[in-house]
Amino acid sequence: MENEMENREVAIRLSGVKKRYKLGQIGGGTLQGDLQSWWARVRGKEDPNTKIGTDQRLVGQTFMALNGIDFTVYKGEALGIIGGNGAGKSTMLKLLSRVTAPTEGEIDIYGRITSMLEVGTGFNGEMTGRENVYMNGAILGMTKAEIDAKMEDIIEFSEVREFIDTPVKRYSSGMYVKLAFSVAAHLDSEIMIMDEVLAVGDMAFQKKCLDKMRDAAQKEGRTVLYVSHNMNTIRQLCDRCIVLDQGKIVFSGDVEEAISRYLKNNASPMGTKIDLSQSRMAHLSPQVQAKITYLTLQGKQEPVYSFNERIPFEIQVLSHKRIEAPCIRLEIRSSEEVSVGALYMHNLKCIKPEQINRYSFVLENLRLAPGRYKALIVLYEVNQFGSYNDLDAVWPGFIFDVVDSDNSIPIIWNNRHWGNVVFECI
Repeated sequence: MENEMENREVAIRLSGVKKRYKLGQIGGGTLQGDLQSWWARVRGKEDPNTKIGTDQRLVGQTFMALNGIDFTVYKGEALGIIGGNGAGKSTMLKLLSRVTAPTEGEIDIYGRITSMLEVGTGFNGEMTGRENVYMNGAILGMTKAEIDAKMEDIIEFSEVREFIDTPVKRYSSGMYVKLAFSVAAHLDSEIMIMDEVLAVGDMAFQKKCLDKMRDAAQKEGRTVLYVSHNMNTIRQLCDRCIVLDQGKIVFSGDVEEAISRYLKNNASPMGTKIDLSQSRMAHLSPQVQAKITYLTLQGKQEPVYSFNERIPFEIQVLSHKRIEAPCIRLEIRSSEEVSVGALYMHNLKCIKPEQINRYSFVLENLRLAPGRYKALIVLYEVNQFGSYNDLDAVWPGFIFDVVDSDNSIPIIWNNRHWGNVVFECI
């Protein structure tokens, strides 16, 4: 296997690549102030421009986003890049896209690159969709005639034909993604770089994009680098995968083994534990008396469920007062934030002050069509008169994907026209 790969044509090669960022304050605002601060550091004295009480521990320290990366990507290969938040995935793609330069090491790229590092990358908001296509093509070195020849295919694939001559600043995030991906997929480039951008589009378009990227690698011989937290799309698209952890490659090889290694390193014994302490809804006071602190998706290392699978979960609540009749409402919404349904939990045991209160629930018969969903979690209480008031609300409480892995839905479900719930026929 290794000998076969060595005989293939190289598309990208990284050797000893490091990216270092400086933490703390970069400049004091004036040249005089910067010189004073620098001279104080040289002499080991206190910075005269630092405010009293400011923690100076991070000043002058560095953060290694990437710390010695070595790998090779071959022409026609679809490479997946996975890792936890802060592992260095996006930094690596920015280096490959030449958005920033490495601190140390060498990066050799053989071919033209199109990249999507975030929604609307490379687009000028004041220009129309059509004008942005021409601009992106010109950046790649294509002539107007070459772009004209591909324009119709780009518009057709993007599904935004009626808005193609509208300034892209008026596009929704989904329209941005559709046009940006269509441009990246159809313009002449040997290397495509994608960073978790397909999560914004609808499921039908995501499937079309995955098929297009698979064809680009297998049939057109183009190289694809794809970063995603959705292991299902990594499985569908990639034929090799690397795992990043704290700026280093900890595994490179088979996709399933890479996913298993990643999930093992990031799993909680209880399942996926999600910190909700910083997810307060804006309308609530920061001084709320009761807070939803954690949610654990039990028995799951990643929030991906098959059609009709149950979702067992646990919610933790911390309160500064006793609450006699607490209730919890779980609202499921689609990726477009359209309400799909709700689960109400009443008759819960009272919330005791200054201790962890745990509540376990099961969302049964998950008959949601394949797609991405978000959950709003609301903690409220009912008073003696039957009225209720919200104590806490977190959004999103958690995000999960529903996949049709067992072909229980024999058609491609159209969420836009048919909704998100698949009703059972008895």
